[in-house]
Amino acid sequence: MSETSPASAVAHLDVWCELQCPDCRTALDDLRALRARYGDRLELRLRHFPLDKHRHAFAAAQAAEEAAVQGKLWPYVEAVLERVTELERRGEPLLVEVARELGLDAEEFDTALVDGRHILIVDADQAEGKAIGVTGTPTYVIGGERLDGGQSQEGLRARIEEIADRLLAGSGQGG
Repeated sequence: MSETSPASAVAHLDVWCELQCPDCRTALDDLRALRARYGDRLELRLRHFPLDKHRHAFAAAQAAEEAAVQGKLWPYVEAVLERVTELERRGEPLLVEVARELGLDAEEFDTALVDGRHILIVDADQAEGKAIGVTGTPTYVIGGERLDGGQSQEGLRARIEEIADRLLAGSGQGG
């Protein structure tokens, strides 16, 4: 039973995402439901996979990394995804505005986008994604299994829950 698992039992869900992707916005409901169901037992790890067809995706990925540095990664990611159509229109000024709305240091966001301090993280994520076969977003990796949400979100949350339950049950053994 997962209720008797040690507090340290954590499953990891890598979420290959692009912040200008309408499918990733749709996936927010699933991510929120997973967070509500598992709490700290499921660590959602944002992995960047900006697509060439979205001209502000690379900057948005860098901005998300700055939000992580400032301690509000997921609130920032969710806020930007909720405004993907506005991001298409407005670009980087929207990224800084969202930071300001969340009480983050907007000037530091602006500087980070200019100086490129987070480019290597975004590039490394994208390279790793390509290496493991990610072709679109969202794509999830949990328990070594890759699940492509870019084709269809249908049934994905149930599959993620099935794998997470198995991983968490297994980690309760001998630990």
